[in-house]
Amino acid sequence: MDRKLKNTIILIGILILIVVIGGIFTFVFQKGEIDNRKDTVSTLNRNAHNTEELMEQLNTLKRRAAELDSILALRKFNIPVDLLQSSFYNFVNKVSFNFAARSFVNIEYEDVVLQEHFNFYTYRLSGTAYFNDVYKLIYGIEQSKELKKILTCGFDNFVEVDEDGIPHYLVKYSLNVAIYFSSNNQFASSISKENKITPNPIYDIFYPLIRNEIPPNLDNLLDVQTAQLLALIPEGAFVADSQGSTFLLWEGDRVYLGYLTEIDYELNEVHFVLNKGGIIEKITLTLEKEKLE
Repeated sequence: MDRKLKNTIILIGILILIVVIGGIFTFVFQKGEIDNRKDTVSTLNRNAHNTEELMEQLNTLKRRAAELDSILALRKFNIPVDLLQSSFYNFVNKVSFNFAARSFVNIEYEDVVLQEHFNFYTYRLSGTAYFNDVYKLIYGIEQSKELKKILTCGFDNFVEVDEDGIPHYLVKYSLNVAIYFSSNNQFASSISKENKITPNPIYDIFYPLIRNEIPPNLDNLLDVQTAQLLALIPEGAFVADSQGSTFLLWEGDRVYLGYLTEIDYELNEVHFVLNKGGIIEKITLTLEKEKLE
């Protein structure tokens, strides 16, 4: 056997050995991985969609998400997601921004309560304010879009007399408030518009019907209780007080603690209505007979 033929046989043997080893590696050691890849390709082929179908599905899902979001937005209350503690401080500052000068709010953070579906912070609000300012605060908390609830409350009346002697009838209050939030967005809308949280004024239930404090006469109005009717003229009535000062009054004009309600030219009388700390008193001044003669 010549050398050239011998080399050819050796090369063919090496090639056959490589093919056998490669076949064993491919069909024995990699068979499981090949089968998995085939299954994956089959699954992708079964679920394959063209671009237009995928875009149509995406648009349908977007419309459905917008519908659900609008339903959540129309609800009166929503529970926000991962609410910051500072948000309630900002809310109270916004509600109390237009309070009267003698009204104020103290805010104290107390605790956070974790529950299965939602959580809530607890705060304590306290202070002194006019009744309608307290009512604005309570109304704002209870009617806010982001769910807030007053857990407990306490009220007491308080009278403060300023340096001019004018009494101010205030309310001392204490509120425990829960501010709700959630760790998921199933209770909240992506677009939230605040509810109307500014109420109309209501009657002050803490304002005393009978008051010991009588406001001073800072406007130097006529004090009818010590006054004397001097004359009646077509333009009104001349009335003098105990200090000798004269006033020309007409029906509806203010006097100290009340108003002039009627001028009776036939009986030569002038009628007043006074409010003395909740006690309504009617006073009539009459021209003296000698002056009529």
